[in-house]
Amino acid sequence: MQHNQVPTAQDAVLEAVPSKKGLLAESGENYLETILVIKERSEAGIVRAIDIANELGISKPSVSRGLTQLKEKGLIRILDSGAILFTPEGQNMAASVFERHQLLTVFLQAVAQVPLDLAEHDACRIEHVISQQTMNGIRRYLEENNLL
Repeated sequence: MQHNQVPTAQDAVLEAVPSKKGLLAESGENYLETILVIKERSEAGIVRAIDIANELGISKPSVSRGLTQLKEKGLIRILDSGAILFTPEGQNMAASVFERHQLLTVFLQAVAQVPLDLAEHDACRIEHVISQQTMNGIRRYLEENNLL
C-alpha cells in the first residue's frame, strides 16, 4: 500500500487492541491523568481519592482499588492524610498521558474540525492505544502547521 492511500478490504489489517502486559491499563492511565489535572486545578495542589471519584463519577471503592494498583506499581504514594503524591515515574507517566490528550484534542479540532467536546471525548479514548510513532507524527504536523 502506498503512502496516503485508503486501504482496500484486501489491505486492511484488523487486530484486537493489544493487551498492555507490564504497562498500565486504560483505567490506570485515566487515574494518573485525573490526579494531575485535579492537582493543577487545586490551589493547594492536594488530591484525595474522593476528588478522583467525584471527577470521574465513579465510586470511592473503585477509585481505592485503582489507587492501590498504582501504589503497587510505584507510581503514587498515599500519605496518612489521604493526600496522593506522584513518584517521579508516576509524574512522568501522567504528564505523558495528558500531553497525548492535549495534542489529540488540538489535532481532532484542527484537522477533523470536530467541536471541542467531541474532540476531548475522542482524544480521551485514543490516547490510551495510539503508538508513539503516530503521536510523533501528529506532533510534527501540528508544529509544522503552527497549530500548537
